[in-house]
Amino acid sequence: MDKNQTTSTAKKGLFRIIFSRTGIILLLLLLQIGLIVEAIRDLEEYLTFIYGALLILEAVVLIYIINTKGNPAFKMTWILCVMVFPVIGVLFYVLVKMQLGTRFLQNRLSTLRIETEPYMGQDKEIVRDLWASRSANAQLSYYLSRQLGFPTYRNTEVKYFPLGEYKFEAMLSELKKARKYIFMEYFIVEKGYMWGTILEVLKQKAEEGVEVRFMYDGMCAISMLPYGYPKQLERYGIQCKMANRIQPFLSTTQNNRDHRKICVVDGKVGFTGGINLGDEYINRKERFGHWKDTAVMLKGDAVQSLTMIFLQMWNVEERRPEAYRRYLTARGEELRRGLGYVIPYADSPFDNENVGEEVYFHILNHAKKYVHIMTPYLILDNEMITTLVRAAKSGIEVIIIMPHIPDKWYAFAVAKTYYKELIEGGVQIYEYTPGFVHAKVFVSDDDTATVGTINLDYRSLYLHFECGVFIYNNPEIEKIEQDFRQTLAKSHKVTLVEAKERSLLTKITGHVLRLVAPLM
Repeated sequence: MDKNQTTSTAKKGLFRIIFSRTGIILLLLLLQIGLIVEAIRDLEEYLTFIYGALLILEAVVLIYIINTKGNPAFKMTWILCVMVFPVIGVLFYVLVKMQLGTRFLQNRLSTLRIETEPYMGQDKEIVRDLWASRSANAQLSYYLSRQLGFPTYRNTEVKYFPLGEYKFEAMLSELKKARKYIFMEYFIVEKGYMWGTILEVLKQKAEEGVEVRFMYDGMCAISMLPYGYPKQLERYGIQCKMANRIQPFLSTTQNNRDHRKICVVDGKVGFTGGINLGDEYINRKERFGHWKDTAVMLKGDAVQSLTMIFLQMWNVEERRPEAYRRYLTARGEELRRGLGYVIPYADSPFDNENVGEEVYFHILNHAKKYVHIMTPYLILDNEMITTLVRAAKSGIEVIIIMPHIPDKWYAFAVAKTYYKELIEGGVQIYEYTPGFVHAKVFVSDDDTATVGTINLDYRSLYLHFECGVFIYNNPEIEKIEQDFRQTLAKSHKVTLVEAKERSLLTKITGHVLRLVAPLM
């Protein structure tokens, strides 16, 4: 690595610290040190009273945490934080829970859901057919539609991509066919061959009069794109937004990233999955060995949900009403029963519904033969551990494929702390030896699957904006399972002996980080 690369890497690492919760913690740590120094220097005679006030404040915060709604794992982490660091923990908790920005987002997203509701109605005939086919999936359909506004569709073709390069090729082809509009929303956009090629197509389409909207997460501004990049794209005729802009130390919403990956062309075709817009995702650049990722392409009625999910996020900061009707998907005239059922869905950290986790629970709880999973991260709450183990102990084949070469050493260290418990419970764990698995896939019983952006970790399940597609009785499920089997053949099975024989440093690091995993 040359000097310039070393400097660039160091800068990226520094920026990530400054713009993350780590930065907030360091700031509060300095504040605590300052308070202690000042107390010793100027308030020595009042130290007893100050200490007493802090104890009272700590007790009040602890009582509040215990009595709030929420996942017990988050409560335990906050309690530990407050008790070990009385000043830092209390201030950090108050800062996070003030959430003035998130309250605005919560209210705004609720309003947008009401605005899009007329275009997300559920066809009752589809529900009746689903009840006759499989009542358990009809119950999931009811939950996603009635509680969250994500209807079940038929007449939707699904194409599964087992690698990023295949999705890239198909997406380029569809983008070139655009005649009315292109909507794109991605977590990571990094300059290189993939993004450069797509950008040239978007520029050409904008010149042709196609409406092009492009949105990416503000985290990209740290080290991947210039902060003013939206203005650069607007000069090409591309409407562009940075979702949740990064504001050092001041933003209460910066921990809720837009992790979705959506592309919609003319309301006819839509894409989602784990693949971002960077060269490693299509194996043009090697970072962690071979990059294993997946995506799906939808053609037909279900594309409308992806369109509305995109428009909801796009309009969060808008004040003018959206002309949603212009972007409706033309419905199929004849029922194509062989395509089964498709439910695109989204997850938000502000609706008090853990949609992604509920879909995963549903698949695990209603499997009859097997549940096969690919995920890059394994940082689990107690409910997910219990569900995975219960399924395995009930005779269901539960297999999880993880990376062998991780992208985040600390996340991998935490993941390994779950291996022993899961393996003893009957869950089989494999690691993809050629490199890194970034896929987010559940497939079950040859008839059910979900592909999307949602990892098996706290960030995806509780803190990020995410999306996915639930698929039932579609012929493409066979290809998803086939891909899982082919990936499994290139993976190493982790034995119980291996799970127990981790190095002492790995064990200590993993278990310490596991204490604060919900806040990572």
